[in-house]
Amino acid sequence: MESGVGTAPTPRGLPYYVAFSQLLGLTVVAMTGAWLGLYRGGIAWESTLQFNVHPLCMVIGLVFLQGDALLVYRVFRNEAKRTTKVLHGLLHVFAFIIALVGLVAVFDYHKKEGYADLYSLHSWCGILVFILYFVQWLVGFSFFLFPGASFSLRSCYRPQHIFFGATIFLLSVGTALLGLKEALLFKLGTKYSTFAPEGVLANILGLLLACFGVVVLYILTRADWKRPPQAEEQALSMDFKTLTEGDSPSSQ
Repeated sequence: MESGVGTAPTPRGLPYYVAFSQLLGLTVVAMTGAWLGLYRGGIAWESTLQFNVHPLCMVIGLVFLQGDALLVYRVFRNEAKRTTKVLHGLLHVFAFIIALVGLVAVFDYHKKEGYADLYSLHSWCGILVFILYFVQWLVGFSFFLFPGASFSLRSCYRPQHIFFGATIFLLSVGTALLGLKEALLFKLGTKYSTFAPEGVLANILGLLLACFGVVVLYILTRADWKRPPQAEEQALSMDFKTLTEGDSPSSQ
């Protein structure tokens, strides 16, 4: 891709922040697995360990993979726009499927154990985030990939899509933190205040979750790190808008 005339140079600092975000994200996933393995007995579907599938899947899907999906347009700056769109959409699909497994796991576990559903703030936020995530993906897919909306509709919706994408990601991180705190209080109770090893490990995990969210958001909000429009894409967009809406190219 380096030989293209419209190839834009990678901004200074961007690769380091992206690498740092990946280090944080992978550490969060590894620490979640370590927490569940060391203090919660591991994971399994057909046992009382089924509940542990839930936090692991949610961290992998709605935190790590969702964050990576948002970074696609910063990392793949010079690839074809449609290729980048497909990768962005696929990562969201994988995140949704993994999160769905986590959601099924916790509802199935509650049913088997006779526990109530959807009574805590964590569960309310979780259901809200999951529904918003699905709606966001569905609308984004229909507008930008298939069947595709008109140029004017895409232009109007794109800022909303970007805003709600970042908002849902931050809500996902916040919901994960609520769930982590809830799990600690349920098991540790008053021991939590005695700096129990599990509590310390989970607190560190929570800080890393928050740091991952902040780093991803920082990368997304740096205007000079946005994916630059390639010359061919810009020309096609201008021509299409001129032909279909009668606007001059300079009005974009």
